[in-house]
Amino acid sequence: MTLPLLEFQAAGSHDDELRASGPRSQGGRPSVRWLVLLALLAGVLRLDAGEGKPPNIVLLYADDWRHDTLGCAGNPTVKTPHLDLLATQGVRFTNAMVTTAICGVSRASLLTGQWMSRHGNSSFAAFTTPWAQTLPGLLRANGYWVGHVGKWHCGKFPAEKFDVGKAYSGKHWMKEPDGSEVHVTAKNQADALDFLRTRPADKPFFLTVAFFAPHAEDGHPDQFRPQAFSAEWYAGVTVPVPPTANPAATAKLPLFLQDPRNESRKRWSQRFDTPEKFQRMMVNYYRLCSEVDATCGAVLADLKKRGLDDNTIVVFTGDNGYFHGEKGLADKWYPYEESIRVPLIIRDPRLPAPRAGATSTAMALNVDLAPTLLAAANIQVPATMQGQDLTPLLNGRTVDGWRTEFFYEHAIIKSVDFIPASQALVTSRMKYLFWPDHQVEELFDLPADPREEHNLIADPAQVDALTTLRQRFTVVQAAAR
Repeated sequence: MTLPLLEFQAAGSHDDELRASGPRSQGGRPSVRWLVLLALLAGVLRLDAGEGKPPNIVLLYADDWRHDTLGCAGNPTVKTPHLDLLATQGVRFTNAMVTTAICGVSRASLLTGQWMSRHGNSSFAAFTTPWAQTLPGLLRANGYWVGHVGKWHCGKFPAEKFDVGKAYSGKHWMKEPDGSEVHVTAKNQADALDFLRTRPADKPFFLTVAFFAPHAEDGHPDQFRPQAFSAEWYAGVTVPVPPTANPAATAKLPLFLQDPRNESRKRWSQRFDTPEKFQRMMVNYYRLCSEVDATCGAVLADLKKRGLDDNTIVVFTGDNGYFHGEKGLADKWYPYEESIRVPLIIRDPRLPAPRAGATSTAMALNVDLAPTLLAAANIQVPATMQGQDLTPLLNGRTVDGWRTEFFYEHAIIKSVDFIPASQALVTSRMKYLFWPDHQVEELFDLPADPREEHNLIADPAQVDALTTLRQRFTVVQAAAR
């Protein structure tokens, strides 16, 4: 079934047909090609310089939403028409990843532009980075009206740091003061629209809509609890089973990940251990995603209705990826592709028109968003931030020296049996994994083995490559501190 699409107009994504070959065509008038080039240059300069009225910023931040859970990313099942449309208006990064795949740490990394090793939140605690050096802190100090609605998960919510701050998560259905229940995504939508309605008209604004969905409701037997209206969107749908969701793939994991005491294996048993359970859970997971998509559409439509869309940067991303039963795993945490890769769409109305609908394969990280958005607001990026400004990539420029590797880190949670610590050097080709609690290594050739099914750590042909990767691992690990 096709989802209803809220009315907001996509930016043009087709290049004009150009026939003239020089600055001036016959008759001495400027050629079409030359005028287009001048317009492109003007757009690039305007975006880089941050001139004119400061842009508004809306961050649509999903939870446990992996990179390929979008129609525009090739997913044949999930229905995300509003986010697909957003991708036609902006730039979609197809190789976006997080430096730590767990809710609290990843959110701290986005806000601070720092690795876990520097911001100090290794699970769900408050980060130690001074607030004045964070994305919302700097925007507010520079005149922005700053709001946060939804999930926080970085210690106690600092409501006093926001002009509008409403933090909540953990359950899909929430009790209202009058005893009624409201779905957390519906509450996200109501609070976001209320922020846009009541904001001061004379200030630029930064709004984070931090969804709890499609995160599971841990401890509830149904796990994924969508709203009734989305049921018809997936009536009769059969979700394809991932190729590596089988016992043979599980048997290739390190033994400690196969252990039934491991939390990822426990959650797999709760969600995916029978074909019937897999279908029920995945359909409801996708329904939650489609409900988030609908709320994103409502926010985008409201921006347009208020005449704000032509000066508002919109970002859609997630805090981490998610296992859909691959390798017999559920949730995230570990440095495998399903867990660390996230969607990233950035729509900046100041971009040159031909960039609408573009994709970038550059390695983009969650720590890049803070410096990118500060640069867009023409605010100095603190030297304490470790991410890189994505602006040149948004403009379609080739950036000499752009990263081709990064350090992944995840601390132990509770115990080595529950969630063991993990680290990795992720490069554009090879991935080296290190499990410090067990002193176990893995090595994968990503282009040749994108599903990470063949551990090459004992392959004699990889001895030289492994030596180099171990050396680089030490370097990037130190740089993350």
